[in-house]
Amino acid sequence: MDATKRRQRTLESRVHGSTRRSVPLHSNSTVAPTKPPTPSSPTMRPTAAAATAAFASPVVAVPSRAAPLAARRRLRRARRFAVRSVASPPTVPKPAAPPSKTGKWQWTFEDKPINIYYEEHEHETAENVKNILMIPTISDVSTVEEWRVVAKDIVARKGELGYRATIVDWPGLGYSDRPSLNYNADVMENFLVQLINSPNSPVANTDGEVVVVGGGHAATIAVRAAGKGLIRPSGIAAVAPTWAGPLPIVFGRGSDMETRYGLLRGTLRAPAIGWMMYNVLVSNEKSIQSQYKSHVYANPENVTPNIVESRYELTKRKGARFVPAAFLTGLLDPVQTREEFLQLFAKLDGDVPVLVASTVNAPKRSKAEMEALRGAKGVTKFVEVPGALLPQEEFPSPVAEELYSFLKESFSSGR
Repeated sequence: MDATKRRQRTLESRVHGSTRRSVPLHSNSTVAPTKPPTPSSPTMRPTAAAATAAFASPVVAVPSRAAPLAARRRLRRARRFAVRSVASPPTVPKPAAPPSKTGKWQWTFEDKPINIYYEEHEHETAENVKNILMIPTISDVSTVEEWRVVAKDIVARKGELGYRATIVDWPGLGYSDRPSLNYNADVMENFLVQLINSPNSPVANTDGEVVVVGGGHAATIAVRAAGKGLIRPSGIAAVAPTWAGPLPIVFGRGSDMETRYGLLRGTLRAPAIGWMMYNVLVSNEKSIQSQYKSHVYANPENVTPNIVESRYELTKRKGARFVPAAFLTGLLDPVQTREEFLQLFAKLDGDVPVLVASTVNAPKRSKAEMEALRGAKGVTKFVEVPGALLPQEEFPSPVAEELYSFLKESFSSGR
């Protein structure tokens, strides 16, 4: 009899003891036990749905009645904090529809033919069509993908004018060829000039009417080329414009740093060790995710696994490390100082309409350069949009709205 009572007590203690375990407060209360996945298991990869669910329903431990009073109070405070910290859900833009046309344009540089990827977005029923050239923000993982939703938004709008948006990948980036060139700002400017002026380019036959839309360094290179008279667009939209590469903006341009930049650049371009260094600095999912969450996007929750995977795949293309080697170390910087940056825009005063779209959550130093353009000579219109360094991808709707307004003004100005 005593043995039977002991077994009953043991069983009861096990049952009551199980209530002390932590359980998630989800709508479904029944959870089947599963074997924990290994780190390499596909189930460990987060999805957008899982991220949203976790964001909206944090896991909270349920205490037993035997828990100390102080512990229960701490738990209640934690719950209140968890509720307060959950703001509006992340804004994840919907994928854009496929482009109307894709192709490769051959750019010749130093007697080398280089295939340049481009895609066109156009509404088939539009009349009186005007042309937009969209160039991606130059970065380690630059791609036409960042402009797709904005392009589709603009060309789908109905009005007196219709629009055709052509998005073009830079040489050495995106889906374009990636030869081992000595990339610098002059090379990229040369490419942009040839792209706009060549009779067989994707934006040929525009009757001299094309608005150039670019982000980051791309926008500043377009402004520089226009200031030299090498291109004559109907307007330029500079979205989150920048001019300093990642390392120079942090560590400066002293002679000792320039020497170090040169050593790093040479290492990244080397055949074997270059790939090893590139894999450590750029070509890994953790690094890409960290960059996007820390300063590329304004809301870390908007950095989905799909975005990280898409950018990671770009870093695995043949020759992927050559442009990042130049970009990271400042060789793609179109100017060296803020004064030079402002002078580029001043040269266009009264000649080319210029829109500058600053961003609310840009990194401090980049934000300072954008704000320096507020009221600056040559800046026709200054606006502020949500986002950080890639607002056109993270918040495409407000960016498209500002661009659409600027396009109507630019093409109705008589140019």
